[in-house]
Order: sequence, then structure tokens, then C-alpha cells
Amino acid sequence: MRIDLHGAAPGVHSAMARFDAAASRELDPGLAELVRVRASQLNGCALCLGLHTRAALEAGEDEARLRTLALWRDSPLFTGPERAALALTESMTRIEEAGVPEEVFAAAGEHFDETRLAHLLWTIAAINAWNRVAIAAAPPAAPPAAPPSAPPAG
Repeated sequence: MRIDLHGAAPGVHSAMARFDAAASRELDPGLAELVRVRASQLNGCALCLGLHTRAALEAGEDEARLRTLALWRDSPLFTGPERAALALTESMTRIEEAGVPEEVFAAAGEHFDETRLAHLLWTIAAINAWNRVAIAAAPPAAPPAAPPSAPPAG
């Protein structure tokens, strides 16, 4: 890591952890982890992806569903509420592309009451914040090693 975020700003780190826990309090733990894993996939945050994949498994999530999560639209393994939550996750994570389309928000509203929808929105916001901070704090990936040179033709 480039910086020890917890050590350098323990109060902020702790506040963020409390915020994240409060955000997902009204959601099924498995659904919250699916949202966190999907956002981390989209953001390319390896740290959060590993952490939340393990947490999803500990919450009872099926490995086959986690393996197909990136292709959830084409998989029969996800329920209507999960599909609505994942669509909302993708829209919020890629918000610069088209905002959150009305049909995506309306679909989520069909599956979640106002309280649970608010918690879903805050959970998505929290994982995106975690992803961005973790990516910024991590060292840049090392460039791939050059392939070995071919021996001179003899």
C-alpha cells in the first residue's frame, strides 16, 4: 500500500466502516455482498473483490453464482430483486455514462420498499467509495515482465 489509511486517519476509517455497516443494515447480507462484489468488479478493485467474495461465501453465497456474477443478465441464477439491485449497482458505479435511468430505479423500487431501497443506494455508494480509496492507496500494478529474449540464431 502507498499509505496506511487506517493508521493515518483512524477516525475516518472507523467512521467509514460504521457508515458501511449502517448502510447495509436493512439488506439481506448475501445481497449486500453481491452488490459489493459487482461494484468491485466494475471498478477493478482487487482488494475489495477478494474481501467481499470471501464475505459472500461466508454469508452462504453459492460459488457458481459468484463465478457468473459478471454475466448476471445472462444467468438464470439470480432472482428479480437481485437483478434489480445489480442493475442499480451498475448504473450508480458507471454513473458518468447515463446517470441512473428511470427504468433501472423503477425496477429497484418494485422489489424494495423505500427503507430497503435507501439502504441499497447507500450500500452502493459506500462500496464505490471504498473501491476508489483502496485503488488510490494501492501501489500501481507492476508492468508485466518482458518475455525472455530469443537466443541468437546460430
